[in-house]
This record gives sequence, structure tokens and C-alpha cells, in this order.
Amino acid sequence: MTDAARAGTFQLGDRPVTRMGYGAMQLAGPHVFGLPKDHDQAIVVLRAVVESGITHQHERLLWAARHQ
Repeated sequence: MTDAARAGTFQLGDRPVTRMGYGAMQLAGPHVFGLPKDHDQAIVVLRAVVESGITHQHERLLWAARHQ
């Protein structure tokens, strides 16, 4: 089984789509909308990700847009 297949799938319209990414969207509220269940813990997780060096251009762009 590939790593992508281990992540499982979800329905996007009428198509099953393989999950991908680090799951940061799940830090938000239910179904990726709203506030996280535990705001302080979400910040701890995000700081750990940044400190570990696991970043991609998307996150860098979002950070730049937020901090200009």
C-alpha cells in the first residue's frame, strides 16, 4: 500500500479522492470551518510544525500575506 493510500479517501462530488497533506485543515472547526475545538492546542501544533522545518511555499505565502 502506498503512503497516499494509507491516508484514505473522501468523496469530492461523485469521485473518491485520496487524502493528501499534513492534515492542518483539521485544526479548524467541524468540516474545516469555524474555530478549532482547542485553540491553544492548535497553536502548539502549528508552532511545532514551524519549528520542525516542515513548511511549504503555501504556508510561507500565507505567513507573508498575514504579516505585511
